[in-house]
Amino acid sequence: MREAVPGDAAALLALKRGLDLETSFMLLEPDERTEDEEDVVADLASVAAAGNSVLMLAEADGRLIGYAQARGGRVRRRAATAHVVIGVLAAASGRGVGSGLLRELDVWAPGHGIHRLELTVMAHNERAAALYQRVGYIVEGRARECLFVDGRMADELYMAKLFPPP
Repeated sequence: MREAVPGDAAALLALKRGLDLETSFMLLEPDERTEDEEDVVADLASVAAAGNSVLMLAEADGRLIGYAQARGGRVRRRAATAHVVIGVLAAASGRGVGSGLLRELDVWAPGHGIHRLELTVMAHNERAAALYQRVGYIVEGRARECLFVDGRMADELYMAKLFPPP
């Protein structure tokens, strides 16, 4: 596990596209991802410059198998809160990759002025929701029928974990 660098852009984009294809638990459908490698390079540079954002990668055998991004608020009142997005390839699922990425965020957050990590998860993604609860996230709310997934409306859970104030 390590922090992403601009040279990871092509592999990260390929990972995200692969996740879009293999699971309906990611927000974007396969034909909705419009970013290209240059966009990813720019995003990685923006994350690095922010100070309150990070993108962690999980690698196995020289290839990316998962990522977790914490994007900190851009205005002062939200600067201590970071929104988390995580994705792990199905082939790597159940091997501790997701929990490892989340632990990396937990280690990173307090040293970068983050008091709150928050995320959303589709309510029917029980495996992911259970993982988030195991590592300390608490369900704070539920958005009813806010997503259209696999031909039906789905609920989304809002979850967060808190750290000591910066």
